[in-house]
Amino acid sequence: MTELTGAPTADPALRIVPANEASWGDLQDILGTADAGRCQCQWFKVADWLWRASTQEERVASCREQTGCGEPDAPTTSGLVAYLDDQPVGWAAVEPRTAYPKLRNQRVPWLGRDEDKDDGDVWAVTCLVVRKGYRGRGLTYPLARATIDFARERGARSLEAYPMLAEAGKQITWGEAHVGVRQIFEDAGFTEVSHPTLRRVVMRIDFASDQPRRGGS
Repeated sequence: MTELTGAPTADPALRIVPANEASWGDLQDILGTADAGRCQCQWFKVADWLWRASTQEERVASCREQTGCGEPDAPTTSGLVAYLDDQPVGWAAVEPRTAYPKLRNQRVPWLGRDEDKDDGDVWAVTCLVVRKGYRGRGLTYPLARATIDFARERGARSLEAYPMLAEAGKQITWGEAHVGVRQIFEDAGFTEVSHPTLRRVVMRIDFASDQPRRGGS
């Protein structure tokens, strides 16, 4: 297994909030230290040909609109921001699965499963980013755990993730690990539902059907 994640952290100074309760500058401090700075969490949002035609400015604008950073009363947001000692250190993208159009045409989510691709009650974790300088502290563990309550409280019936597996003798790079690694989601209580490729699995956690629904993301 990769050593990217470190040991799970239980640091009481860690605080995780919906992205709309964080500032835009804080989120960019996190994304700007990783490949996500170029992507701005738009990779799963658009079709391949639209991605090639998009500009950095357009991706930044889309991310800012989707997160609603700096707008505590925003009706929706697209993820979570983690703070350690009041420093922005981590990001998790989590929304209804239907918010990620590119997932509809990829092999990983669907191979070997009979799933309604338009089921908005199934949510997905598509990106985990830890700011450079704070990696190796296990911060992805609490980020993954926080996505569970975030999705459940907003009406999700289930939450999925599509993490990487480490092949024998190979390391997972930070660029590859933006989807997370299996160990992180296992620790959070997700279970494997399919293994569509050598290096990717689909993991899922299902919530009680009688849970209160708030709607929106």
